[in-house]
Amino acid sequence: MSLSRHYVLAAGGTGGHMMPAHALAEELMRRGHRVALVTDDRGARIPGLFDKVQVHVLPAGRLSGGPLGWWRSARAILTGRTMALRLYETFRPSAVIGFGGYPAFPALLAARRDRIPTLIHEQNAVLGRVNRLVAARVDSIATSYEKVDRVPSSSRDKVDHVGNPVREEVLALRDQPFPPLGPDGIFRLLVIGGSQGASILSEVVPEGLALLPEHFRRRLQVTQQCRAEDIERVRARYAALAIPADLATYMPDLPERLSWSHLVIARAGASTIAELTAAGRPAILVPLPSATDDHQTANAREMARSGGARMVPQSRFTPIELAKQMQKLALDPDALANAAARARSAGKPDAARALADLVERIGRHPGADPQFVRDNILQPLPGGVPA
Repeated sequence: MSLSRHYVLAAGGTGGHMMPAHALAEELMRRGHRVALVTDDRGARIPGLFDKVQVHVLPAGRLSGGPLGWWRSARAILTGRTMALRLYETFRPSAVIGFGGYPAFPALLAARRDRIPTLIHEQNAVLGRVNRLVAARVDSIATSYEKVDRVPSSSRDKVDHVGNPVREEVLALRDQPFPPLGPDGIFRLLVIGGSQGASILSEVVPEGLALLPEHFRRRLQVTQQCRAEDIERVRARYAALAIPADLATYMPDLPERLSWSHLVIARAGASTIAELTAAGRPAILVPLPSATDDHQTANAREMARSGGARMVPQSRFTPIELAKQMQKLALDPDALANAAARARSAGKPDAARALADLVERIGRHPGADPQFVRDNILQPLPGGVPA
């Protein structure tokens, strides 16, 4: 008899943590399991994710701010751990899976206290701060990249390279052909800055497009994610350049927009790169220089090495450099299609299934939990006979 298991996923409230957690939740539920999410206020507000999952918001202190900040963080972590322990008393998880971010820390601490199997998933090419804190204490470490920096030497035998799970809507693009591009056809450019947008893209991209030859500029159709404080200024600039532009602060229909894009200009967040390589879309990547341990630069290297992307450090990301890179990629349809194929070759389309397989392997079997057996197997039938 195949028994449904319960799993708790714990993720910080950014798209980089939440997107792969959502993809894993969908895969586990397809297999008949029940899933609960532990996150923070930001994660609970992201629309379109975890609609079918019970969501629990935990306090999670950031380990910064000097002695007073550390004391507040410790108090928040202990409160979060207590709340997680209460959840585990009723939900009885077979395993707890952390995706990084501060809310994952108290959830994993509570799982260790209750001797529940634990796994962490690292989306970036550098092990994140919370994942480093718990790496020695978890049962398994799943990675998105074959080479991940900052993994403690004592924990390397626990590493399993599975890839970074993406949404089904993005994965479906993998089976669609790259949008055809004739020498005089519309060229669709998608500009995304991660879950918070990126002001540098709003500053540089319109000015870079202004430097393109007029015959190319007339073919452009731009879709761009902007911060709220930048959007009207960027809209006015595109209007002055007579470039059709659709601007938004958030794009819930990003997979659809990605489907018809010929080129993407983006930050190098883990989920962005996972989706670009899953869909097979060429890109110009501008890593965020202030990212912890410069992990976005590390993220971008593999896609750039494959030939599916060009990586431009922010210090060199100027209108002139952008115009130069766009003309190298965009004015030759064959070169662009080749870059798309190379981007696709760097993808890991089976990441959600591989991670779910790993989760099922490390998870506690429901039959090993006496409470689960009492609640789900030894239920009396009519007449008082146990099932």
